[in-house]
Amino acid sequence: MRHVNPGYQVALWTLLTVGFLGGCLHVDDGGVRRPSGSGPVTIRVPADAPTIQEAVDAARVGDLVLIDKGVYTESVKVYRPGITVRGADRNGVVIDGQFRRGNGITVTASRTAVENLTVRNHLFNGVLFTGVTDDALHGAGAGGRDYSKLDTSKFPPLIGFRATHVTAYNNALYGIYAFDARVGVIKENYASGHADSGVYVGQCKPCDVRVEANVTERNAVGMEFTNASVGISVVGNRITHNRVGLTIATDMLESYAPQAQILVAGNAIVDNAEASTPAQAEGGFGIGVGISGGSGNEVTRNLISGHPGAGIVVADALDFPARDNRIDGNRQVRNREEVVTTSAAAMGSAAVQSGAAAPPGMSFRDVPAPAEQPGMPDPAALPVAPAGDPPGAVDVASVPVPANSEEVPAVLESR
Repeated sequence: MRHVNPGYQVALWTLLTVGFLGGCLHVDDGGVRRPSGSGPVTIRVPADAPTIQEAVDAARVGDLVLIDKGVYTESVKVYRPGITVRGADRNGVVIDGQFRRGNGITVTASRTAVENLTVRNHLFNGVLFTGVTDDALHGAGAGGRDYSKLDTSKFPPLIGFRATHVTAYNNALYGIYAFDARVGVIKENYASGHADSGVYVGQCKPCDVRVEANVTERNAVGMEFTNASVGISVVGNRITHNRVGLTIATDMLESYAPQAQILVAGNAIVDNAEASTPAQAEGGFGIGVGISGGSGNEVTRNLISGHPGAGIVVADALDFPARDNRIDGNRQVRNREEVVTTSAAAMGSAAVQSGAAAPPGMSFRDVPAPAEQPGMPDPAALPVAPAGDPPGAVDVASVPVPANSEEVPAVLESR
Protein backbone atom coordinates (compact mmCIF):
# COMPACT_ATOMS: atom_id res chain seq x y z
CA MET A 1 0.00 0.00 0.00
CA ARG A 2 1.39 3.39 -0.94
CA HIS A 3 1.76 6.19 1.56
CA VAL A 4 -0.88 8.87 1.07
CA ASN A 5 0.45 12.39 1.29
CA PRO A 6 -1.85 15.35 0.56
CA GLY A 7 0.96 17.21 -1.20
CA TYR A 8 1.96 14.30 -3.38
CA GLN A 9 0.06 15.29 -6.54
CA VAL A 10 1.30 18.87 -6.34
CA ALA A 11 4.86 17.71 -5.70
CA LEU A 12 4.75 15.24 -8.57
CA TRP A 13 3.36 17.84 -10.99
CA THR A 14 6.11 20.25 -9.91
CA LEU A 15 8.76 17.61 -10.49
CA LEU A 16 7.40 16.71 -13.90
CA THR A 17 7.31 20.38 -14.90
CA VAL A 18 10.86 20.99 -13.71
CA GLY A 19 11.99 17.83 -15.45
CA PHE A 20 10.59 18.92 -18.81
CA LEU A 21 11.81 22.51 -18.56
CA GLY A 22 15.08 22.28 -16.74
CA GLY A 23 16.41 18.84 -17.50
CA CYS A 24 17.57 18.37 -13.89
CA LEU A 25 15.72 15.08 -13.36
CA HIS A 26 15.74 11.80 -15.20
CA VAL A 27 13.51 8.76 -15.12
CA ASP A 28 15.17 5.76 -13.54
CA ASP A 29 14.07 2.14 -14.01
CA GLY A 30 10.49 1.65 -12.91
CA GLY A 31 9.48 5.25 -13.59
CA VAL A 32 10.97 6.73 -10.40
CA ARG A 33 12.39 10.18 -10.94
CA ARG A 34 15.94 10.11 -9.57
CA PRO A 35 17.54 13.58 -9.31
CA SER A 36 20.39 14.02 -11.77
CA GLY A 37 23.93 14.49 -10.60
CA SER A 38 27.45 13.26 -11.22
CA GLY A 39 27.72 11.87 -7.69
CA PRO A 40 25.43 10.75 -4.91
CA VAL A 41 22.01 12.36 -4.73
CA THR A 42 19.07 12.58 -2.36
CA ILE A 43 15.92 10.73 -3.39
CA ARG A 44 12.94 12.03 -1.47
CA VAL A 45 9.87 10.01 -0.55
CA PRO A 46 7.21 10.72 -1.69
CA ALA A 47 8.38 13.69 -3.79
CA ASP A 48 10.74 11.72 -6.07
CA ALA A 49 9.37 8.23 -5.41
CA PRO A 50 5.91 7.42 -4.04
CA THR A 51 7.13 4.54 -1.86
CA ILE A 52 10.25 3.79 0.14
CA GLN A 53 10.79 0.59 -1.83
CA GLU A 54 10.76 2.41 -5.17
CA ALA A 55 13.23 4.97 -3.86
CA VAL A 56 15.55 2.25 -2.55
CA ASP A 57 15.36 0.39 -5.86
CA ALA A 58 16.39 3.53 -7.72
CA ALA A 59 19.24 4.42 -5.38
CA ARG A 60 22.92 3.98 -6.18
CA VAL A 61 26.07 3.85 -4.06
CA GLY A 62 26.30 6.92 -1.84
CA ASP A 63 22.69 8.03 -2.32
CA LEU A 64 20.44 9.15 0.52
CA VAL A 65 16.83 7.99 0.56
CA LEU A 66 15.13 10.69 2.66
CA ILE A 67 11.62 9.83 3.85
CA ASP A 68 9.09 12.52 4.66
CA LYS A 69 6.82 12.27 7.71
CA GLY A 70 3.99 9.79 7.44
CA VAL A 71 2.91 6.22 8.14
CA TYR A 72 4.18 3.79 5.49
CA THR A 73 2.55 0.40 5.20
CA GLU A 74 5.20 -1.48 3.24
CA SER A 75 7.93 -4.01 3.90
CA VAL A 76 11.18 -2.60 2.51
CA LYS A 77 13.97 -4.75 1.05
CA VAL A 78 17.37 -3.18 0.44
CA TYR A 79 19.37 -5.10 -2.15
CA ARG A 80 21.58 -2.30 -3.47
CA PRO A 81 24.80 -1.55 -1.55
CA GLY A 82 26.13 1.67 -0.12
CA ILE A 83 22.93 3.63 0.45
CA THR A 84 21.46 5.39 3.47
CA VAL A 85 17.78 5.13 4.34
CA ARG A 86 16.89 8.01 6.65
CA GLY A 87 13.70 9.45 8.06
CA ALA A 88 13.14 13.20 8.09
CA ASP A 89 11.66 12.79 11.58
CA ARG A 90 12.47 9.85 13.88
CA ASN A 91 9.05 9.79 15.51
CA GLY A 92 7.06 10.97 12.51
CA VAL A 93 8.37 8.52 9.88
CA VAL A 94 6.75 5.20 10.75
CA ILE A 95 6.97 1.89 8.90
CA ASP A 96 3.93 0.04 10.23
CA GLY A 97 3.55 -3.70 9.67
CA GLN A 98 -0.09 -3.59 10.90
CA PHE A 99 0.57 -7.04 12.42
CA ARG A 100 0.36 -8.43 8.88
CA ARG A 101 3.83 -8.09 7.35
CA GLY A 102 7.03 -9.87 8.35
CA ASN A 103 9.93 -7.40 8.53
CA GLY A 104 9.95 -3.62 8.47
CA ILE A 105 13.28 -3.25 6.65
CA THR A 106 15.37 -6.19 5.43
CA VAL A 107 18.92 -5.27 4.39
CA THR A 108 20.97 -7.79 2.42
CA ALA A 109 23.29 -5.23 0.83
CA SER A 110 26.65 -4.18 2.24
CA ARG A 111 27.55 -0.73 3.59
CA THR A 112 23.91 0.22 4.20
CA ALA A 113 22.65 2.54 6.95
CA VAL A 114 19.14 2.82 8.41
CA GLU A 115 18.60 6.01 10.40
CA ASN A 116 16.09 8.20 12.20
CA LEU A 117 12.79 6.40 11.80
CA THR A 118 10.34 4.08 13.56
CA VAL A 119 9.45 0.47 12.75
CA ARG A 120 6.54 -1.15 14.56
CA ASN A 121 3.92 -3.91 14.53
CA HIS A 122 5.70 -6.53 12.39
CA LEU A 123 5.26 -10.27 12.72
CA PHE A 124 9.01 -10.91 12.75
CA ASN A 125 11.59 -8.11 12.97
CA GLY A 126 11.82 -4.34 12.86
CA VAL A 127 15.15 -3.99 11.01
CA LEU A 128 17.07 -7.06 9.79
CA PHE A 129 20.67 -6.94 8.52
CA THR A 130 21.77 -10.26 7.02
CA GLY A 131 23.85 -11.96 4.36
CA VAL A 132 21.02 -14.43 3.82
CA THR A 133 19.64 -13.46 0.42
CA ASP A 134 17.07 -16.23 0.08
CA ASP A 135 13.65 -14.68 0.56
CA ALA A 136 12.27 -18.06 1.63
CA LEU A 137 14.34 -17.78 4.81
CA HIS A 138 12.92 -14.36 5.66
CA GLY A 139 9.42 -15.72 6.22
CA ALA A 140 8.23 -17.70 9.18
CA GLY A 141 11.78 -18.62 10.15
CA ALA A 142 13.03 -15.06 10.36
CA GLY A 143 13.59 -15.41 14.07
CA GLY A 144 16.76 -17.36 13.36
CA ARG A 145 15.73 -20.94 14.02
CA ASP A 146 15.19 -21.78 10.35
CA TYR A 147 18.68 -20.41 9.68
CA SER A 148 20.07 -23.53 11.36
CA LYS A 149 20.69 -25.16 7.99
CA LEU A 150 22.40 -22.06 6.63
CA ASP A 151 25.23 -22.78 4.19
CA THR A 152 27.73 -20.10 5.18
CA SER A 153 29.62 -20.54 1.90
CA LYS A 154 26.43 -19.90 -0.06
CA PHE A 155 25.44 -16.96 2.13
CA PRO A 156 28.62 -15.10 3.14
CA PRO A 157 28.08 -12.39 5.74
CA LEU A 158 26.92 -8.92 4.88
CA ILE A 159 29.90 -6.60 5.43
CA GLY A 160 29.16 -3.12 6.71
CA PHE A 161 25.94 -1.89 8.31
CA ARG A 162 24.67 0.78 10.65
CA ALA A 163 21.44 1.40 12.57
CA THR A 164 21.15 4.65 14.47
CA HIS A 165 18.28 6.67 15.94
CA VAL A 166 15.84 3.88 15.09
CA THR A 167 12.81 3.26 17.29
CA ALA A 168 11.61 -0.34 17.09
CA TYR A 169 8.62 -1.48 19.08
CA ASN A 170 5.97 -4.21 19.18
CA ASN A 171 7.62 -6.41 16.56
CA ALA A 172 7.09 -10.10 17.34
CA LEU A 173 10.72 -11.26 17.44
CA TYR A 174 13.57 -8.73 17.30
CA GLY A 175 13.76 -4.95 17.11
CA ILE A 176 17.18 -4.62 15.44
CA TYR A 177 18.50 -7.97 14.24
CA ALA A 178 21.98 -8.53 12.77
CA PHE A 179 22.52 -12.13 11.67
CA ASP A 180 25.29 -13.31 9.36
CA ALA A 181 26.46 -9.69 9.25
CA ARG A 182 29.82 -8.15 10.17
CA VAL A 183 31.50 -4.77 10.64
CA GLY A 184 28.58 -2.80 11.99
CA VAL A 185 27.38 -0.17 14.42
CA ILE A 186 24.10 -0.28 16.35
CA LYS A 187 23.94 3.02 18.18
CA GLU A 188 21.42 5.32 19.88
CA ASN A 189 18.40 3.17 19.09
CA TYR A 190 15.39 2.29 21.22
CA ALA A 191 13.64 -1.11 21.32
CA SER A 192 10.66 -2.32 23.35
CA GLY A 193 7.89 -4.91 23.23
CA HIS A 194 9.72 -7.79 21.53
CA ALA A 195 9.09 -11.45 22.36
CA ASP A 196 12.73 -12.36 21.69
CA SER A 197 15.05 -9.38 22.19
CA GLY A 198 15.30 -5.69 21.50
CA VAL A 199 18.76 -5.99 19.89
CA TYR A 200 20.27 -9.23 18.57
CA VAL A 201 23.66 -9.96 17.02
CA GLY A 202 24.23 -13.55 15.93
CA GLN A 203 26.27 -15.96 13.81
CA CYS A 204 29.36 -13.91 13.04
CA LYS A 205 33.05 -14.53 13.66
CA PRO A 206 34.81 -12.18 13.74
CA CYS A 207 31.92 -9.78 14.17
CA ASP A 208 33.58 -6.36 14.52
CA VAL A 209 30.37 -4.79 15.82
CA ARG A 210 29.82 -1.92 18.27
CA VAL A 211 26.53 -1.80 20.19
CA GLU A 212 26.48 1.55 22.00
CA ALA A 213 24.16 4.01 23.76
CA ASN A 214 20.96 2.11 22.98
CA VAL A 215 17.93 1.77 25.24
CA THR A 216 16.11 -1.56 25.47
CA GLU A 217 13.18 -2.03 27.80
CA ARG A 218 10.05 -4.15 28.19
CA ASN A 219 11.34 -6.96 25.96
CA ALA A 220 11.66 -10.64 26.82
CA VAL A 221 15.43 -10.06 26.61
CA GLY A 222 17.01 -6.63 26.31
CA MET A 223 20.01 -7.69 24.19
CA GLU A 224 21.09 -11.07 22.88
CA PHE A 225 24.37 -12.29 21.40
CA THR A 226 24.38 -15.88 20.11
CA ASN A 227 27.32 -17.51 18.33
CA ALA A 228 28.67 -13.98 18.00
CA SER A 229 32.39 -13.80 18.63
CA VAL A 230 35.44 -11.57 18.47
CA GLY A 231 35.44 -7.81 18.12
CA ILE A 232 32.05 -7.11 19.72
CA SER A 233 31.82 -4.19 22.14
CA VAL A 234 28.61 -3.63 24.08
CA VAL A 235 29.14 -0.28 25.78
CA GLY A 236 27.06 2.43 27.41
CA ASN A 237 23.61 0.95 26.88
CA ARG A 238 20.59 1.23 29.14
CA ILE A 239 19.04 -2.23 29.51
CA THR A 240 16.17 -2.01 31.94
CA HIS A 241 12.73 -3.43 32.79
CA ASN A 242 13.04 -6.47 30.52
CA ARG A 243 12.53 -10.04 31.76
CA VAL A 244 16.22 -10.75 31.25
CA GLY A 245 18.77 -8.00 30.64
CA LEU A 246 21.49 -9.38 28.37
CA THR A 247 22.40 -12.89 27.21
CA ILE A 248 25.54 -14.31 25.59
CA ALA A 249 25.07 -17.84 24.29
CA THR A 250 26.30 -20.75 22.23
CA ASP A 251 23.65 -22.36 20.02
CA MET A 252 24.37 -25.82 18.64
CA LEU A 253 21.91 -25.31 15.77
CA GLU A 254 23.75 -22.37 14.24
CA SER A 255 27.21 -21.86 12.76
CA TYR A 256 30.32 -20.57 14.55
CA ALA A 257 29.83 -22.40 17.84
CA PRO A 258 31.10 -21.91 20.47
CA GLN A 259 30.66 -18.23 21.29
CA ALA A 260 33.70 -16.26 22.50
CA GLN A 261 35.17 -12.84 23.26
CA ILE A 262 32.57 -10.12 23.77
CA LEU A 263 33.23 -6.98 25.83
CA VAL A 264 30.30 -5.79 27.96
CA ALA A 265 31.31 -2.54 29.67
CA GLY A 266 29.76 0.61 31.07
CA ASN A 267 26.14 -0.49 30.73
CA ALA A 268 23.26 0.14 33.12
CA ILE A 269 21.61 -3.28 33.43
CA VAL A 270 18.86 -2.51 35.90
CA ASP A 271 15.56 -3.94 37.17
CA ASN A 272 15.18 -6.70 34.60
CA ALA A 273 12.26 -8.40 36.28
CA GLU A 274 9.37 -6.74 34.49
CA ALA A 275 6.11 -8.71 34.44
CA SER A 276 4.43 -6.52 31.80
CA THR A 277 6.54 -8.00 29.00
CA PRO A 278 6.37 -10.90 26.53
CA ALA A 279 7.45 -14.20 28.11
CA GLN A 280 11.02 -15.35 27.56
CA ALA A 281 11.10 -18.65 25.64
CA GLU A 282 13.19 -20.54 28.23
CA GLY A 283 11.34 -19.07 31.16
CA GLY A 284 14.10 -16.74 32.25
CA PHE A 285 13.21 -13.89 34.58
CA GLY A 286 14.96 -11.58 36.97
CA ILE A 287 18.48 -12.00 35.55
CA GLY A 288 20.84 -9.18 34.63
CA VAL A 289 23.44 -10.97 32.46
CA GLY A 290 23.38 -14.62 31.35
CA ILE A 291 26.35 -16.41 29.77
CA SER A 292 25.65 -19.89 28.38
CA GLY A 293 28.49 -21.84 26.79
CA GLY A 294 30.51 -18.71 26.09
CA SER A 295 34.20 -18.25 26.80
CA GLY A 296 36.70 -15.44 26.98
CA ASN A 297 34.05 -12.77 27.49
CA GLU A 298 34.66 -9.69 29.65
CA VAL A 299 31.88 -8.20 31.77
CA THR A 300 33.24 -5.16 33.55
CA ARG A 301 32.42 -1.65 34.81
CA ASN A 302 28.66 -2.17 34.51
CA LEU A 303 25.92 -1.19 36.91
CA ILE A 304 23.98 -4.43 37.49
CA SER A 305 21.13 -3.80 39.88
CA GLY A 306 17.66 -4.88 40.94
CA HIS A 307 17.49 -8.56 39.91
CA PRO A 308 15.54 -10.97 42.15
CA GLY A 309 17.20 -13.92 40.40
CA ALA A 310 20.85 -13.01 39.97
CA GLY A 311 22.98 -10.20 38.67
CA ILE A 312 25.01 -12.62 36.51
CA VAL A 313 24.34 -16.27 35.65
CA VAL A 314 27.10 -18.39 34.05
CA ALA A 315 26.32 -21.85 32.62
CA ASP A 316 27.92 -24.52 30.45
CA ALA A 317 26.07 -25.42 27.25
CA LEU A 318 26.16 -29.14 26.48
CA ASP A 319 29.64 -29.82 25.06
CA PHE A 320 30.76 -26.20 25.46
CA PRO A 321 31.91 -25.08 28.89
CA ALA A 322 31.60 -21.48 29.96
CA ARG A 323 35.24 -20.78 30.77
CA ASP A 324 37.78 -17.99 31.05
CA ASN A 325 35.09 -15.33 31.34
CA ARG A 326 36.35 -12.28 33.19
CA ILE A 327 33.74 -10.76 35.51
CA ASP A 328 35.04 -7.93 37.65
CA GLY A 329 34.77 -4.24 38.39
CA ASN A 330 30.98 -4.20 38.20
CA ARG A 331 28.78 -2.29 40.63
CA GLN A 332 26.23 -4.84 41.84
CA VAL A 333 23.42 -3.72 44.12
CA ARG A 334 19.95 -5.05 44.96
CA ASN A 335 20.56 -8.45 43.33
CA ARG A 336 19.55 -11.59 45.22
CA GLU A 337 22.84 -13.18 44.10
CA GLU A 338 25.75 -11.46 42.39
CA VAL A 339 27.06 -14.41 40.35
CA VAL A 340 25.36 -17.81 40.00
CA THR A 341 27.03 -20.76 38.27
CA THR A 342 24.58 -23.37 36.99
CA SER A 343 23.97 -25.90 34.21
CA ALA A 344 22.69 -25.09 30.74
CA ALA A 345 19.54 -27.09 31.43
CA ALA A 346 18.79 -24.91 34.42
CA MET A 347 19.62 -21.60 32.75
CA GLY A 348 16.00 -20.71 32.10
CA SER A 349 14.97 -21.64 35.62
CA ALA A 350 17.92 -20.04 37.40
CA ALA A 351 15.68 -17.22 38.53
CA VAL A 352 13.25 -19.74 40.01
CA GLN A 353 16.07 -21.47 41.84
CA SER A 354 17.10 -18.13 43.27
CA GLY A 355 13.59 -17.21 44.32
CA ALA A 356 12.14 -15.24 41.37
CA ALA A 357 9.32 -17.18 39.73
CA ALA A 358 8.52 -15.92 36.22
CA PRO A 359 5.01 -14.42 35.98
CA PRO A 360 2.85 -15.00 32.89
CA GLY A 361 3.86 -12.97 29.85
CA MET A 362 1.80 -10.64 27.71
CA SER A 363 1.44 -10.41 23.94
CA PHE A 364 4.02 -8.28 22.16
CA ARG A 365 1.08 -6.44 20.60
CA ASP A 366 -0.07 -5.18 23.98
CA VAL A 367 3.14 -3.64 25.30
CA PRO A 368 2.47 0.14 25.47
CA ALA A 369 4.05 2.30 22.79
CA PRO A 370 7.11 4.25 23.94
CA ALA A 371 7.45 7.97 24.39
CA GLU A 372 8.99 9.99 21.58
CA GLN A 373 12.74 9.55 21.24
CA PRO A 374 15.42 12.13 20.35
CA GLY A 375 16.09 12.28 16.64
CA MET A 376 19.03 13.27 14.47
CA PRO A 377 19.68 17.02 14.19
CA ASP A 378 18.59 18.43 10.82
CA PRO A 379 18.43 15.04 9.05
CA ALA A 380 17.83 16.59 5.63
CA ALA A 381 21.11 18.50 5.77
CA LEU A 382 23.20 16.03 7.73
CA PRO A 383 25.91 14.55 5.50
CA VAL A 384 25.78 10.87 4.62
CA ALA A 385 28.46 8.92 6.46
CA PRO A 386 29.49 5.61 4.93
CA ALA A 387 28.61 2.43 6.80
CA GLY A 388 31.20 -0.28 7.05
CA ASP A 389 34.18 1.34 8.72
CA PRO A 390 35.44 -0.94 11.51
CA PRO A 391 34.19 0.43 14.83
CA GLY A 392 37.57 0.07 16.52
CA ALA A 393 38.55 -1.11 19.99
CA VAL A 394 37.27 0.34 23.25
CA ASP A 395 39.59 1.73 25.90
CA VAL A 396 38.01 -0.12 28.81
CA ALA A 397 39.78 1.95 31.44
CA SER A 398 38.06 5.10 30.13
CA VAL A 399 34.55 3.66 30.35
CA PRO A 400 32.74 5.01 33.42
CA VAL A 401 30.70 2.81 35.71
CA PRO A 402 27.14 4.17 35.53
CA ALA A 403 25.77 5.68 38.70
CA ASN A 404 22.14 4.98 37.77
CA SER A 405 20.00 3.69 34.91
CA GLU A 406 19.24 7.15 33.52
CA GLU A 407 22.82 8.31 33.14
CA VAL A 408 24.30 6.02 30.51
CA PRO A 409 23.49 7.18 26.95
CA ALA A 410 24.33 10.83 27.61
CA VAL A 411 27.65 9.97 29.29
CA LEU A 412 28.81 7.54 26.64
CA GLU A 413 27.53 9.61 23.73
CA SER A 414 30.05 12.36 24.49
CA ARG A 415 32.98 10.06 25.15
